[in-house]
Amino acid sequence: MLRPKFIDPKAQNDPVLTPDQVSEGVIVSADTHRANRVPPGQSRTLKWPVLDASGAPKVDLNRWKFQMSGLVNHEVSWNWQEFQQLPRVKVYSDFHCVTRWSRLGNLWEGVSTRHLAELAGGVKPECRYVLAYGLDYGWTTNMPIEQFLAEDALVAILHDGEPLAVEHGGPARLIVPQLYAWKSAKWIAGLEFLEKDKAGFWERNGYHMNGDPWKEERFGF
Repeated sequence: MLRPKFIDPKAQNDPVLTPDQVSEGVIVSADTHRANRVPPGQSRTLKWPVLDASGAPKVDLNRWKFQMSGLVNHEVSWNWQEFQQLPRVKVYSDFHCVTRWSRLGNLWEGVSTRHLAELAGGVKPECRYVLAYGLDYGWTTNMPIEQFLAEDALVAILHDGEPLAVEHGGPARLIVPQLYAWKSAKWIAGLEFLEKDKAGFWERNGYHMNGDPWKEERFGF
């Protein structure tokens, strides 16, 4: 298992915004309302450890493309300039890595997954799962359509008001707060909508097919 580069043992007592302190108009993830926002088996960190399967890819924004295919009513794609012009939302959520650290109180900004689905004409009735593709050497991850279409899920391009750094998945990454962070695909390149579940990179290597941090769905065995 990969290990985070740094975990701050003193972070447990550092203040973090409560949902009622978040600015008006921001979507607040339901899990931030929990009395204890750190899931079982996790420790809080103030840092943002850098983890990935094989290193950050080189992303040429002039050639960047994001596409949606499979069980949608019409396939769509955008280049970087077009994607930046799509309507945006802001989401306040916590972020839980399967390697046992949690970073609380993140403010994401990007395009809602629900809106992306609408731009593709909606998903077809038989769609049950989504497979996300990253630009990092064919990396993929899977998730149920319900988690993908959750109110707090988005393709983020800003984090805490700043463009996403390359090491954290910039220029754009999927954010699905209800699941462990490996499901929030870095360097997002596209989404495929499926009737049957299909294991992604880490799922083929033993990680859980769903990945709920509150149920400690770390591994699939």
